[in-house]
Amino acid sequence: MAAVTTPVLAIAGLTIAGPAGDLVRGLDLEVGPGEIVALVGESGSGKSLTGRAVLGLLPPGLTATGAVTLTGEPVIGRRDRDLRRLRGPGAAMVFQEPQTALNPAQRVWRQIYEVLRAHARVGRAPARATAVELLAAVGIPDPHARADWYPHQLSGGQRQRVVIALALAARPALLIADEPTTALDVTVQAQILRLLRELRETRGLAVLLITHDLGVVADIADRVAVLRRGELVEQAPVDELFARPASEYTRRLLAAVPVLDPRAGGPAGLETRTPAPEREPIVTVVGLTVRYPRTPRPALDRVSITVARGEVVGLVGESGSGKTTLGRAVLGLVPVSAGTVDRATRRIALVHQDPYAALDPRWTVRRTIAEPLRLAGRARADTRARVAELLDAVELPAGTGDRRPRELSGGQRQRVAFARALAGDPELLVADEPTSALDVSVQQGVLALFESLHAEFGFAALFVTHDLAVVAEVASRVVVLRAGTVVEDGVTAEVLGRPESDYTRTLVAAVPIPDPAAQRARRAGEGT
Repeated sequence: MAAVTTPVLAIAGLTIAGPAGDLVRGLDLEVGPGEIVALVGESGSGKSLTGRAVLGLLPPGLTATGAVTLTGEPVIGRRDRDLRRLRGPGAAMVFQEPQTALNPAQRVWRQIYEVLRAHARVGRAPARATAVELLAAVGIPDPHARADWYPHQLSGGQRQRVVIALALAARPALLIADEPTTALDVTVQAQILRLLRELRETRGLAVLLITHDLGVVADIADRVAVLRRGELVEQAPVDELFARPASEYTRRLLAAVPVLDPRAGGPAGLETRTPAPEREPIVTVVGLTVRYPRTPRPALDRVSITVARGEVVGLVGESGSGKTTLGRAVLGLVPVSAGTVDRATRRIALVHQDPYAALDPRWTVRRTIAEPLRLAGRARADTRARVAELLDAVELPAGTGDRRPRELSGGQRQRVAFARALAGDPELLVADEPTSALDVSVQQGVLALFESLHAEFGFAALFVTHDLAVVAEVASRVVVLRAGTVVEDGVTAEVLGRPESDYTRTLVAAVPIPDPAAQRARRAGEGT
């Protein structure tokens, strides 16, 4: 008879209630020793609240009922003193944004020391030695030296590794990873996923992975639970869920994932993404160099690209490659150290990565869209009619004009950002990571919107992103940047399907395929 394994985490009938009603209803979920369970769903589905409920860290005004058992001990209804004892050895959390999870004024090893000291008496010298061991365990290079660094001295991927080291300091039985790779480039994401697999194998660590990225789920999860509006839609082993999803909602999520599949010789569907015919350039960049104060190397180093009228050019690369700087240089927003930016038009607009931060929270949607028209001197009646046309173009109801950004979803806010950008009838649009913060189904809608707007208005676009599958969806040509230089420039199907540079090949190989069997085969072939 097989031994019965006691789950590290057992959730039974969990309901999380707030002033406006239930946010999670009757959730049942278990995570066994050494198991990676993915909790997936769109924003507002209750994923992160569930993770916080496991640690007794719900925001004020929310209450949890039902049963949550962590390493055999109940969580709901426990005193704060008991919960503090459970946090760390029982479970620890890795948050989405490492920059905000780390103290910018404290050296890395001191932050690990604070975690160790919270659970046991430990001296400074042993604590620093433990910190170095943990940094080495999570793959920080030269951990003896970097233990004395501050967070700002580390790359994004290294900061996320430090956050994982902090979580491991108390040797937890369960790691709750809340969107741990969302803000990371594909190569860094692949490193973090490899690290989580290694921790599971070497330490028997159980992981509750909270994510909306189904490519990540296919790469790492053993089992998947799908949430929608606080309710469990379905739960199954990862291969079964991807091959035979039981619910229509899960089928829609899977269908919305943009696919970049090297097995097919390149990105799926790219045979239809043909380059624009020969047209005059709308912007020409020649030998562009941009330097920022107190940085050892230029942000851009002798970069030359062109964007033709009506053409969509994808600009890809890792963080620090110079993508955003190049976009800002095209807009005339950064000083140029050398080279030229020749714009054949002054009608240029920008769509930001974070529409909530880019929209004035005090203004209605109507006023936000109307502001460029007002500055251009358009008559009031003409402005009202144009705002109505733009709301219709981005597929928002007319009543949206009276609402403010906080009353809109993320996808609706991004549609407002597109409407505002189009108000000035731009000939060139710079879209800086316009879908990176969106759920997969919302992203699909925004990408479809972008394509329909491009077909209707005929603008050229510089589409800045680190998501190669998104580039495959929208761009006819792609420019690959690395450390401020262009390493490849060409037709999207050629660059992503048959890359010439080792760097581009590395980027393509790091993109997870939303197919668990294919991901395992790829890792086996790579020896990872």
